Amino acid sequence: MGKSKVLVVGGTGYVGRRIVKASLEQGHQTYVLQRPDLGLDIDKLQMLLSFKKQGAHLVEASFSDHQSLVDAVKLVDVVICTMSGVHFRSHNLLLQLQLVEAIKVAGNVKDGLTGDRQYI
Repeated sequence: MGKSKVLVVGGTGYVGRRIVKASLEQGHQTYVLQRPDLGLDIDKLQMLLSFKKQGAHLVEASFSDHQSLVDAVKLVDVVICTMSGVHFRSHNLLLQLQLVEAIKVAGNVKDGLTGDRQYI
């Protein structure tokens, strides 16, 4: 089986950073979604730069800009979302639905077993 192009959403979180590391170690072309609203969170910025040094591609996209999400999804074969469903500042579940819509519009992410489009 060939290597995939993988987009990790939530790559700086507890689970996400481990998924990014594993994807890179397995030799997959790994993309990490970088949200512009990251602000001055130095720890996350340093982690993203560390991923880049390890060979990951940083893709800037915003949940408030649907087209930027679609463009990010079009770069890959696989989307892995490691964002929690509920966050203390916002309801990330609603953001994840926006990601699902972007996957539908992009139309290129398929189920690995059946070859059918896979949305969730």
